[in-house]
Amino acid sequence: MRVTIVGLGPRGLGVLQRIGERAGDLPAGTELEIHLVDPGETGQGAHPARQPDYLLTNTLASQLSMFSRGQGPSFTEWAQQTGYRRFGSAYCRTADAGGAPIGERDYLPRSLLGEYLSFVFDSTARALPPSVRLLHHRCLGVDLEETAEGGVLLRTDDGVEIAGDFAFLATGHSRRVASNDDARFEAFVADQRHRNHRLDYIAAPYPIDRLRSVEPDSTVAVQGLGLTAHDVIAALTVGRGGRFEGEAGATRYLPSGREPRILLTSRQCLPAAARGVNQKGVSGGYQPSFFTPEAVAALRREARRRRGTPQLDFDQELLPLLLRELGYVWRSTLEQRHVPPREYEFGSEDRAAVEAVLDPLAGRTFGDLDEFTAFFTAFVADDLAQAEQGNRTSPVKAATDAIRDVRESLRQAVDFAGLTPRSHREFNERWVPLMNRTCFGPPRRRNYELLALFRAGVVGLAGGPGCRVGTDEEAGRFAIRTDFDRGSALRHADVLIAARLDLFHPGSDSSELTRRLLARGLVRPFANGDYRPGGLDITRSGRVVAKTGDPLQAVWALGYPVEGPRYYTYYVPRAGQSTRFAAEADAAVDDMWTQLTERTREESHDGRSR
Repeated sequence: MRVTIVGLGPRGLGVLQRIGERAGDLPAGTELEIHLVDPGETGQGAHPARQPDYLLTNTLASQLSMFSRGQGPSFTEWAQQTGYRRFGSAYCRTADAGGAPIGERDYLPRSLLGEYLSFVFDSTARALPPSVRLLHHRCLGVDLEETAEGGVLLRTDDGVEIAGDFAFLATGHSRRVASNDDARFEAFVADQRHRNHRLDYIAAPYPIDRLRSVEPDSTVAVQGLGLTAHDVIAALTVGRGGRFEGEAGATRYLPSGREPRILLTSRQCLPAAARGVNQKGVSGGYQPSFFTPEAVAALRREARRRRGTPQLDFDQELLPLLLRELGYVWRSTLEQRHVPPREYEFGSEDRAAVEAVLDPLAGRTFGDLDEFTAFFTAFVADDLAQAEQGNRTSPVKAATDAIRDVRESLRQAVDFAGLTPRSHREFNERWVPLMNRTCFGPPRRRNYELLALFRAGVVGLAGGPGCRVGTDEEAGRFAIRTDFDRGSALRHADVLIAARLDLFHPGSDSSELTRRLLARGLVRPFANGDYRPGGLDITRSGRVVAKTGDPLQAVWALGYPVEGPRYYTYYVPRAGQSTRFAAEADAAVDDMWTQLTERTREESHDGRSR
């Protein structure tokens, strides 16, 4: 039997792990050949070990583990065992006792995560029995079709055809075809470059070496204020030879002189909140009392009874439970005592506190850009003060960290068109960015560095809330305009960088494999009524659904390509916890294993008959 795994980042590696765990159950006399199709190093995916070490993970390394069942080390344990130690803000492998030991509160470079993922692959491969054979094809899959025998045929960009019985699509992050804005900005650059040799538009900053083309004496507008923006800022500062001295509030930046002037902008112009000091331990988490999977299921039953549909309205039916949960955590942490859930009342003070955390711009206006900049830097400083208190001491950080801990309830609410189409759109466009900003932000170190860059004059703001990014033909530069109470602010930039990750929409994905799968009718975009949130349509076991509406018999998809029918797929699993990451791999491999066992049984029966 032959299995093809297309993409060998964490999701593809998770599938391989599950197959390895079941390999001992192969029917007698059956051999399994697994073809791994990925141009990169095994296991690493979007986390190559050769990327710069100033790019950090935004989750504590001690909380990341590809061994969800405890059969191997977490990311931190592996780094310790391998000999890595901390030297200032750097992490180096050393044979002696220099530096400081890595602890459970370290955020390690993503290059080390790539090394760890390759270690996991090597460990998995070594544990496979002799009946399983691995073949790594360092290429891209560009086409796939079903065969008359019920299997699949994958074609690669180097002309190889791989025939198999089953296939898993775990292709990870995507890149979009040029949007209307992309085409407009690129045409502007092509038309005006002769007037401004610094002019450039960068639609995707990865790989981060792409930013080497930015000239030191240029002004750069970074569109986005999330984790990708922090990577861009690091590449244009530390990546240019600048360095930080001191810690926390005493951090200061020493420029190299090769940095451009950096201006930040986004729709709301609010920075991502820093992660609070972890006081919950490696595997600790908050157990909800109100916004629980059981409560979501009860609301769904009631909706079916009253409206004839199980779909829910997030704002009307689920948000009140979530806000009550956050208010309960905020109050319990403020008073530093256990408040019995039955006695808790979500009063006006608690509601106001939660709403201020979720929407700090509510009711605010600003006279000019200087006034908003003062608000911005004060907001970052205040948030850092809360983060230093920790996620069990600060009411703010305890409440926002609870959003992370109720993710399973959110999935129960959203997955597989669990919301009405209108509510699903509102959830993705309003609430997902808000939750990402408040609870999935960078390590504290990054925001301390951001404030140091403001003080050094290297970084500033291009605009405020509601700013508009356009072009200025007369100046031959990009123009960022914001309307304030006392008039409009205009800032110019030579380079515009779109610092955001592309969502996976099959119709706008630049991948040749996706384009051909759509053309063959083997996949279709996931749709919730008239709303298409993105992702491929799949069954609950991950089996890909064709254009006809029928699931393919032998093809599964996992991870980012199915962000749409599933919610929040882009993560590495938590250590010491049961995770959806593992459950989704289990479901897909179990589905395949049922077919594999049946096929080998039928072939054995046919052989005896002959």
